[in-house]
Amino acid sequence: MAGATPVASDNITVELLPVELMDVSVGKAEARVYYGLSSYCRTSPVDRTIKSPIMVLEEKGPFLLSVTRNVLVGVGAWRVEVMFVSDLAMTDNMSDTFILYCLSDINGHVQYATNGSCGGRGCCEAVMPPDTVPQTRFAPLVNPQEDPDYRKEINPCSYAMLVEKSWYNFSTTDLSGYEGMSNKFSRGVPLVIDFAIRTGTCPAAGQQPPKGYACLSRNSYCGNATSGEGYICKCAEHYDGNPYVPNGCQDIDECKLHEKYNCSNGGTCKNRLNGYDCPCGPGMTNKGGKCSEIFPTVAKAVVGAVAGLLVLALVSFIIILRKERRKTKEFYRKNGGPTLEKAKMIKIYKKEDLKHILMSSNVIGKGGFGEVFKGFVDKVEVAVKKPITGNLLESEQFANEVIIQSQVIHRNIVRLLGCCLEVDTPMLVYEFISKGSMDDILHGEGNKEPLNLDVRLRIAAESAHGLAYMHSQAHIKILHGDVKPANILLDENFAPKISDFGISRLIARDKEHAATVIGDRTYMDPVYLQTGLLTEKSDVYSFGVLILELISRKRATYSDNNSLVSSFLDAHKKGEKATKLFDKDIASKENLEVLDNLTEIAVECLNLDVDQRPSMTEVAERLLILNRSRKL
Repeated sequence: MAGATPVASDNITVELLPVELMDVSVGKAEARVYYGLSSYCRTSPVDRTIKSPIMVLEEKGPFLLSVTRNVLVGVGAWRVEVMFVSDLAMTDNMSDTFILYCLSDINGHVQYATNGSCGGRGCCEAVMPPDTVPQTRFAPLVNPQEDPDYRKEINPCSYAMLVEKSWYNFSTTDLSGYEGMSNKFSRGVPLVIDFAIRTGTCPAAGQQPPKGYACLSRNSYCGNATSGEGYICKCAEHYDGNPYVPNGCQDIDECKLHEKYNCSNGGTCKNRLNGYDCPCGPGMTNKGGKCSEIFPTVAKAVVGAVAGLLVLALVSFIIILRKERRKTKEFYRKNGGPTLEKAKMIKIYKKEDLKHILMSSNVIGKGGFGEVFKGFVDKVEVAVKKPITGNLLESEQFANEVIIQSQVIHRNIVRLLGCCLEVDTPMLVYEFISKGSMDDILHGEGNKEPLNLDVRLRIAAESAHGLAYMHSQAHIKILHGDVKPANILLDENFAPKISDFGISRLIARDKEHAATVIGDRTYMDPVYLQTGLLTEKSDVYSFGVLILELISRKRATYSDNNSLVSSFLDAHKKGEKATKLFDKDIASKENLEVLDNLTEIAVECLNLDVDQRPSMTEVAERLLILNRSRKL
């Protein structure tokens, strides 16, 4: 296929160009190609530009213009005649040409044109008669009545085009601008071309196909060409594909094409080769082309009774479910949900969000507080603390504690991510710290993990930094009340994170008397035990015991009057070095000075005179200096 384009008013240039293919439908035996528009444009009062693409199809080739699938369309703001001419420039006898004609006549009155309509006002359309002889050489031409008062900027062009039926939707804007439609459809408009095997005919029934027969697929058949001479190939019913290649027609799944293939008997569609079946379902039989029930009355009665019981069970389930929902809402309100909704830093989890975590296989810890589970929520690894029922504070106090904890953001403090309030006693969701506690690392059963002095010094320094932040830099002063190795968690890099606010007390100034003494007595300040007065110096004392465990790798115990603490204090009182008390793994000669300094800090923290103890900020600064000195 090729197109030829006449250009300008004084001469015609003919150039054969390939035609761009849009798509091919083997089943319809047609192809769609882009075909250019013919245009007639005035460029000055005396000059015109005329473009008329001529379509030239191979003589006696497989392609012919589709008579039924294309229309002639003319567009123009003046009186415009458009013509479809066949065999143009191929003969001197115009009687040999076929002319299809339509007229667009608004004589410059653009306001009369209507979008979408091609009824002769700005746009006209002509349909080819069905008995038209298919063409191989043709062109649309424009013959406009010109605007006597030439104005280039106002409707200078008229157009003609052969286009697929119903494709073009007229717009009044197509009347405006120089070569406006040509630019709008720069690739052309769709034109439908029929194709067929033009040499030969279909073999008669029972005859062998002739040599060169094109219908090669087993499941295909031959039919007359839709236009012109020859034949086309189609896939047999229940098959689809390309009949012109071996095995091109493949069985289709009729059950996916409900509109075309349906089970009118009420059965279920079952695909098979070369068709489909509609067997009746269980308990049904095909009677007179319809699926009917074969279920006996007695069985129906039994089923009805069972169904009644199921309905009763369902109603009971719904009632129980509603009660559970009411109970869940009551828990939510009782546990301070309305208050926590106002907090931006805390996430409130639903019970269903944590259900998959609260399994016995996920338990990683148990204690007086309750159980700790490990799992994932929203692809984040978390630790969920499920307290013992009734072990937490009351509604508003609990909500306020959670809000305060959620505002504590420090690299050495375990982050509280959220809580679940839809249970009797709220559950807390923390970030998960992978290495376990300092107590596990120091005193765990089996092979103890080696810890050099630098790691221990870093654990002490960063733990002190976290406690100092809680005492003096947080929004509200926070006293831990239970500082011990079990509440110092370590990540994969041995970075410490202070944990367990479940039994901590978050208190503001002037409200420092605890109702009951809480925490592990092994690490507890003797002054606190006597007075019940919890202060930041109480945490300092506990931290002193923690330092001694860190450098000795021996566990402090309350039952034997804390021999670890007394051993270090006795050595200090006598002015002796505590070398024998240090962990032999780190008690090398080059480490003794740092270990003595750590002992000195610990002893100061353990002073029974509260006023003589350093603050946690001072402890943190001294440990930071020691840590830095090791790196010089």
